[in-house]
Amino acid sequence: MSDALAGPDGVPRCPWALSTEDYVAYHDEEWGRAVHGDDALYERLCLEAFQSGLSWITILRRRSSFRAAFADFEIARVATFTEADEERLLADPGIIRNGAKIRATVANARVLADWAPGELDELIWSFAPDPASRPAPERLSDVPAVTDGSTALSKALKKRGIRFVGPTTAYALMQACGLVNDHLTDCAVRDAA
Repeated sequence: MSDALAGPDGVPRCPWALSTEDYVAYHDEEWGRAVHGDDALYERLCLEAFQSGLSWITILRRRSSFRAAFADFEIARVATFTEADEERLLADPGIIRNGAKIRATVANARVLADWAPGELDELIWSFAPDPASRPAPERLSDVPAVTDGSTALSKALKKRGIRFVGPTTAYALMQACGLVNDHLTDCAVRDAA
């Protein structure tokens, strides 16, 4: 028997998804679904880095402000940000005003702007494990925070100059972008992810 719980609509979901309507929508429509494209993956990478040390709901509720502040996470545009832009971001109450995370977001865009189109997508997805090699989690305790794969992804990104992406952040990225399917066995969304 899995830890999945019935929501207000009677549909079984991963328990973390039931605390707010924002989480229900994110869980049902986004989390664990395949994300491709360099800009889309850059956005997820940045948001996971901003989430480090905070609750994901904090980031989720500010996502539209993050998109506005960071030029919709278009790598080519963020790569042109100046120190004045970084100062503007540090004063923006709509985002998390952490200087190290803001600087890493801009620095990462500058690194990625020199990559070939599709290179970030290819690199990240090269770390997706074979789904058959991973049993479906039944309980929240079956879901790791770090794996050998996320550690390897973190190292590969860091080796290429990407900052603020440790193994835990890399695993959260893998979960959110569908590289792994950590919806619980009885979660209604598991087979759709």
